[in-house]
Amino acid sequence: MKFTTASLLLAALAVAACESKTATTGESATSSATVEAATIDPAVAGTSGTRATSTDEANATPAPAPTSIPASKAGDAAAILARPQVPILCYHQIRDWTARDSKNAKDYITPIATFKGHIKMLADSGYHTISPDQLYAYMTTGAKLPSKPIMLTFDDTDLDQFTIARPELDKYGFKAMYFVMTVSLGRPHYMTKAMVKQLSDEGNIIGSHTWDHHNVKKYQGKDWETQIDKPTKTLEEITGKKINYFAYPFGLWNEQAFPELKKRGFVAAFSLAEKRDQNDPLFTIRRIIASGYWTPRTLHNSIVQSF
Repeated sequence: MKFTTASLLLAALAVAACESKTATTGESATSSATVEAATIDPAVAGTSGTRATSTDEANATPAPAPTSIPASKAGDAAAILARPQVPILCYHQIRDWTARDSKNAKDYITPIATFKGHIKMLADSGYHTISPDQLYAYMTTGAKLPSKPIMLTFDDTDLDQFTIARPELDKYGFKAMYFVMTVSLGRPHYMTKAMVKQLSDEGNIIGSHTWDHHNVKKYQGKDWETQIDKPTKTLEEITGKKINYFAYPFGLWNEQAFPELKKRGFVAAFSLAEKRDQNDPLFTIRRIIASGYWTPRTLHNSIVQSF
């Protein structure tokens, strides 16, 4: 499949308005604050905020690789849907607004001071960042999580995710999931391959976000190779690790995508705020966009109301 200059331009413009929906409740809100904590060796901890207790810190431990969890131990869809959802935030650009930014684009562009306020609020509120492996183990087997778990995700490979977001998360001991769009690697205003590897080496998780942000619902023929196979191989070569997780461009999915993603070794996929698929919730894990308009208080309220 050939891509025109126009399609590459579309990929670049997708940064300003990557996903098609703002945060909504999507499903009946279910608090994850009651998820129990476990007693785990604190020597392997290191993903919780500054206000965490020593017990909470000990609980923030990496989970086993998802491929090591036998299918016989994984719960069915009903069991997964019955468990309280873990809040998952989705960020795009972290930079100050300009006169050229549209009203809608500002939902996906979080001003630097606003972003810092968001992260400080999460730390001060006692949230613990968890990895997608921890989330997968919890969803499939009911594995214990630290108190007030949350996942932070970043889409589209923007440079400011490395230069601005990364050091801010480091201040609080937070880790994140980065969904990388590989067409952008090394281009102006985007991360380089070396930056992606550094994020991975530092304990963050890298996920696939296609080659150039084409809508999964429209894939035909060679699209799966161009948009999924080749980018995933690129990311595995960069990180030296298996890529287990995928995020749908624009948050858009259909049931036909599930077997294609599974065939390629993905164990879960992330959408946005709409309802999960009742038959395959692992491939429609919900996130909400952390709007650039939101104050820390608004973000906190949205987390509580949406999950």
